[in-house]
Amino acid sequence: MGTIDLSKFSSQANPEILSALRQIAKIEGRKFHSVLDEAFRDFLNKKGASTPNRQALAGFAQSLNEFEDLYKELAK
Repeated sequence: MGTIDLSKFSSQANPEILSALRQIAKIEGRKFHSVLDEAFRDFLNKKGASTPNRQALAGFAQSLNEFEDLYKELAK
């Protein structure tokens, strides 16, 4: 899996929620930002504003590259 660019930001949150997220990260052996990112993505999906999955996009790009001629023929 490739590296992901991260952006720092500052905000405020309920301490109990932050504590629960940190506990999940600890239990699952993950970084806090990974758990927070998952929570953000779940929220966006719930609101119908999902972000594209990088792995899916990479697979799509590879497919386009590999089967470009076939796709052009099928589009006719």
